[in-house]
Amino acid sequence: MIAFKTIRARAAKRKGGEAALAALLGKVPDQKTLARLRDDRVLAEMTKRIFSAGFVWSVIENKWPGFEAAFLKFEPGRLMLQPDEFWDALTADKRIVRNPQKIAAVRDNARFVADIAREHGTFGKFLAGWPAGDQAGLLELLAKQGARLGGRTGQYFLRFIGKDCFVTSNDVVACLRDAGLDIAPSPTSKKDLRKIQETFNGWAKETGLPLTHLSRICAMSIGENYDAETLKSRVGMDE
Repeated sequence: MIAFKTIRARAAKRKGGEAALAALLGKVPDQKTLARLRDDRVLAEMTKRIFSAGFVWSVIENKWPGFEAAFLKFEPGRLMLQPDEFWDALTADKRIVRNPQKIAAVRDNARFVADIAREHGTFGKFLAGWPAGDQAGLLELLAKQGARLGGRTGQYFLRFIGKDCFVTSNDVVACLRDAGLDIAPSPTSKKDLRKIQETFNGWAKETGLPLTHLSRICAMSIGENYDAETLKSRVGMDE
């Protein structure tokens, strides 16, 4: 494996220098803010990532006020009290994207969020207390106990909710493989995710940077060299 300073130098050169690169990294994730998140906002972000998966993200963003209204502002307690008829009606509700499987996932995740909150106070406190050095374990929990939160959907949920994390975007994976990590081009196995986790943990120790910044620098060091405006419009996705 090459040292991360080599990857950072390559990213800085591509983006016009260290200052330009630093400006693209965004804020360091704040775990205190994460711990204060209400459970309805957690369920809302889960839902947005699930509906965005395999879909045009801008369509979901434009329809989001309709989602908020249709799903009762994502309050888990209210949603868990709704009868089957409520959920059946949503499959014909034009305010949202009418995907029956994803609608059903909201119902399941309302229960998931409520169960975790019951044990930890809130889902945000649970996330804030989970060590960044074991993101792979958290992703496994999301995939097993949540609905449709496996793969990159779970990673993007963590990124957008404000949890310090890496995202295995195409560019990040290309960077890791170029650096010498023996993983599949589409790393989804537990073995590969653990290798990725160990690599990011090592880079975090080497640099003192949060995983989110490491992931973004890695992405910007390889692949298509997007301009600053394009990158700012893609914040959270990893470039």
